[in-house]
Amino acid sequence: MMVCGEETRGNISQILALSTVPGTAASWADKLYTCTYTLPAGSLVLSVKEAADPDAARVTFQDLQRSTHAAAPIQGLANLGFPAFQTPASAVFVKDNFVLTVDAAALPDTLGPNQVTRAAFAYQVATTVLACWSE
Repeated sequence: MMVCGEETRGNISQILALSTVPGTAASWADKLYTCTYTLPAGSLVLSVKEAADPDAARVTFQDLQRSTHAAAPIQGLANLGFPAFQTPASAVFVKDNFVLTVDAAALPDTLGPNQVTRAAFAYQVATTVLACWSE
């Protein structure tokens, strides 16, 4: 799956100016694909929950948004036309029948040469995944 693919690994390396591509560990259970990146500063977790159809994905997303502390909707052009929310350490988007979550909670408050916040990093990773997402 693309969240653990070469393009995403390369984008993460570029965003953080890493000298090597990060290692990953992937799992698949209960229609949830998870890819954990081992970064020098800690772990980054990308996951994709597959729903039966787009309506079910929106329900999953809404349930997750309601149950997530500090969830704030991403609005305007920043949501790329998809339902989305962000926390101080994550970004969540719905596309088609999938819910994409980028969780940077295990990383420091700021990271990389530009000292981006975890929230900004999670958002940037999510949007790079969505930019190349195809069914």
